[in-house]
Amino acid sequence: MRILYIDCDSLRPDHLGCYGYERDTSPNIDDLAADGRTFTNVYTSDAPCLPSRTAFYTGRFGIHTGVINHGGRNADPRRVGEPRRAKYPREYRTLASILKDEGFYTAMISPFPARHDGWQVVEGFRELYDTGGNGGESADEVYPHARDWLESHADEDDWYLHVNFWDPHTPYRTPADYGNPFSDDPTPDWLTEEMIADHYEESGAHSAQDLKGWGGTWEYDRMPDEIASREDFAKMVDGYDVGVRYMDHHIGKLFDLLREKGVFEETLIVLSGDHGENLGELNVYGDHQTADEPACNVPLIVRGPDVEPGTDHGLRYQLDLAPTLVDLIGGEAPDGWDGESFADTVTEGEESGRESLVLSQGTWTCQRSVRWADWLLIRTYHTAFKSDLEDVMLFDLAADPHETTNLADERPEIVDAGLAQLQRWHDERRFETVNDENGGNPHAPGAFTDPMWNVLGEKGPYYTWDHLEPYIDHLIETGREEHAERLAEQYG
Repeated sequence: MRILYIDCDSLRPDHLGCYGYERDTSPNIDDLAADGRTFTNVYTSDAPCLPSRTAFYTGRFGIHTGVINHGGRNADPRRVGEPRRAKYPREYRTLASILKDEGFYTAMISPFPARHDGWQVVEGFRELYDTGGNGGESADEVYPHARDWLESHADEDDWYLHVNFWDPHTPYRTPADYGNPFSDDPTPDWLTEEMIADHYEESGAHSAQDLKGWGGTWEYDRMPDEIASREDFAKMVDGYDVGVRYMDHHIGKLFDLLREKGVFEETLIVLSGDHGENLGELNVYGDHQTADEPACNVPLIVRGPDVEPGTDHGLRYQLDLAPTLVDLIGGEAPDGWDGESFADTVTEGEESGRESLVLSQGTWTCQRSVRWADWLLIRTYHTAFKSDLEDVMLFDLAADPHETTNLADERPEIVDAGLAQLQRWHDERRFETVNDENGGNPHAPGAFTDPMWNVLGEKGPYYTWDHLEPYIDHLIETGREEHAERLAEQYG
């Protein structure tokens, strides 16, 4: 079997045609979905980039690996400990290692490991090509390397190629000569002028008034300086959607190459992302700072030999894909993974899925959320200096997919149910560590400490480090003294 894994950074499912988006952002991805299986409720367990890809390739939750931050001790995996010999025990090996052991030639084309020193995701790859742009590459810079690799290897048997595109990642930077295919399309209407006005008076990096973070600068024509109006919002959405369309064009070129080589129908193609992107939800514009729907819901499309076409709505973690791929090649997933295979759903359309999911964020905010039925409950432990985030928030995603109305006060019984699920999930993960089950490993240093408390007790989420005092000054300078006083009292 041949496996092409296309990793699209910051890609929201709801901005793809095959997920119901009205704009024509993804004709090639849509064609893939038409003949494959589309999964609508797949979520990264640990957002964003480094925690997400660590969870995917290790098959383990961040609460077990320790990786939930982009800096400090929780940006690195906990070591295996006493069971380690000349090699890691099989139960803690990565997806690429297992594929390699099963006879697959493994290769990765991505700048990600160097961008975050995330070398744990490289374990098991025989080739790594760093595209060299530190995540600033456009699709035209990534495509030639994937093209050259496929030109040399496509018609060989048993390979796994990971190709990483970055175009939807902020700042939106598609080459100017590509134009704007969506200049005449209406902008999503959920975000009103009144909401924008409210957001503009609040605080936080990548909020409406502080779109450039903590006061940084950029010179990108597709990015507005702030979100002060629907026109600004339209410019940002267009920038994001053009990035998706530009990436889709080059993904289509990879599909064409596989067809030219005569192996397209024989190749298992998997398309997903490391996390999504908030485009105004919770007053986050063009970033992925929360444990919510737009930041954690990722696309998953699978097409290839023995795949049953259709759509699946079961709740799944993205890390469930690791044991699924191992099952699909006839291998056996390690006992030390948290992921649960859904191979029967891929090949037979069998209904399955988890009853609920717990999602984590520890690099911008510190949050855990519970996703079940139509509900999303978010528990916030560190706000990243955002005035819009409350300790507990509850959203009905069926009625309010953009999380505009917090129902926590109106539905206390649902809040209690969500908090109970969160506590139960936490206790189950702790017992797994005690009992050396699934992704838990009692031999790892720090194994019995929740990494969320490590982050809170260290310096907090990485992207807030050393920004409090200058940001308080900035808030005062921009007439937001109330928020400055609150932050000084809460975090000073």
